[in-house]
Amino acid sequence: MNDYTELTITATPCSEDTTDLLAAFLADLGYESFVASESGLTAYIKAESFDENAISEMIAGFPIPADFSFESKFVEGRDWNEEWEKNYFRPIVVGGRCAVHSSFHTDVPEAEYDIVIDPRLAFGTGHHSTTSLMLSYLLDLDIEGKTVTDVGTGTAILAILASMRGAEKVYGIEIDPFAKDNAVDNVAINHAEAEIILGDASALAPLPQADILIANINRNIITADLPAYCAALRDGGTMLLSGFYEADIPVVMKAAGPLGLTLEETRTDKDWAGIRLKKG
Repeated sequence: MNDYTELTITATPCSEDTTDLLAAFLADLGYESFVASESGLTAYIKAESFDENAISEMIAGFPIPADFSFESKFVEGRDWNEEWEKNYFRPIVVGGRCAVHSSFHTDVPEAEYDIVIDPRLAFGTGHHSTTSLMLSYLLDLDIEGKTVTDVGTGTAILAILASMRGAEKVYGIEIDPFAKDNAVDNVAINHAEAEIILGDASALAPLPQADILIANINRNIITADLPAYCAALRDGGTMLLSGFYEADIPVVMKAAGPLGLTLEETRTDKDWAGIRLKKG
């Protein structure tokens, strides 16, 4: 069933740092989509994975002082495209070159690359700092003729841009079946060329080594799966990582350094980080 639990956390006082950190902690708990407000954060998780005790423990150990309250409600499977269009998702332009919007929008800014994303509840519309950071890297890198692999592809927004920018082969790996189906649909809507594969990091092994490998997930998954990412990247290849804070870069690099990965560039937005690594 495509049923979710909607969790709304209210924080007093509430700041952007508070909502960003809430999103990071909730991502580690398996939450998929996040909508910040002036008073807190709304997040979504598969209904069968909701754990109220885990939320209470997270709030009890939260590093930013605030008074928290939360409530949850069951959300029956529905037309998530329509829900995002009505409530959250608005057209944006990333890097002045890439417009991202839903198929329902009519007020779409003109841009060099026009990406249609109907996100349902898959993560990645370009609105979150980590996604826009990865989009900015792909706009600046030489993609033409390259093999690109996107681990945790979500809506497939990064895979789609890689295809639009001339990648010869694009692979997207997604662990969630509903998100995988959403990614396939988004690739088709954009007339992009990308193979979307259901699986985790172990799905990398049969694929050809990538020239560019992307993982915009979260710090814990990235550090655990870095050996698989590195093995799936050719010597001299580029790895793009995000889904963590600037303060987490030393943790990521502690895992990356022994694998022969060197840090070449760091980009940040609202304390979130996106890093570019080179293998060998």
